Amino acid sequence: MSAWTYTLIPMVAAVIGAAVAVNLRPDPVVVSAIQHFAAGVVFAAAAGEILPDLKHAGSPWATLVGGAVGVAAMLGVRTLERRMKGPVGLMSVTGIDILVDGLVLGIAFAAGAKAGILLTVALTIEVLFLGLTVANELGEGGASKWKVVGSTAGLVLLLPLGALLGGPIRAMPAAVQGGFLAFGLIALLYLVTEELLVEAHETEDRPWVTAMFFAGFLLLLLLDEMVG
Repeated sequence: MSAWTYTLIPMVAAVIGAAVAVNLRPDPVVVSAIQHFAAGVVFAAAAGEILPDLKHAGSPWATLVGGAVGVAAMLGVRTLERRMKGPVGLMSVTGIDILVDGLVLGIAFAAGAKAGILLTVALTIEVLFLGLTVANELGEGGASKWKVVGSTAGLVLLLPLGALLGGPIRAMPAAVQGGFLAFGLIALLYLVTEELLVEAHETEDRPWVTAMFFAGFLLLLLLDEMVG
């Protein structure tokens, strides 16, 4: 199976998350727990799958360039997020996040099937959270349930597009692959530290909620051991 076919899993998760959000309006504490859990899973994927492959790429310059591009891109997304408000801003920034997620998934599959599969698990949980967020924001703006779910479904179509963009990396030289892996690593770390955890801490922390980060981290480590 190619990388883009695996994006169908997080796509379905995002739509389910949106459908649940427009009907149940999850409690902020529950949302915070999901954010912590997703952050732990994504962090484990970055540290356990992307980082080792990057270390074996053997090209410090490619790592430096790819990492620098990743930092610039993520800071650009952050600037855009601060300047664009309302539903249009939310949809634009979320769309960029989802496109980058798809690209990172394509990069992971270029590094190996195991890394791609485990990152699919991580991104499924993360995109589920994005579905919840978009649905909550649009729902509070007065949009109908069908419009909210339809808008979320339209956004997640960017996942396979990103994966397709990352597909050709497999055929590139090892040094170039290392640069893309550095970009992907930065993107995942930004997602954890500047988005998921920052938003999660907008709700008052509770011990069990904080523990969800480590539960997500350990879950992916266990899956890594089971996949072998």
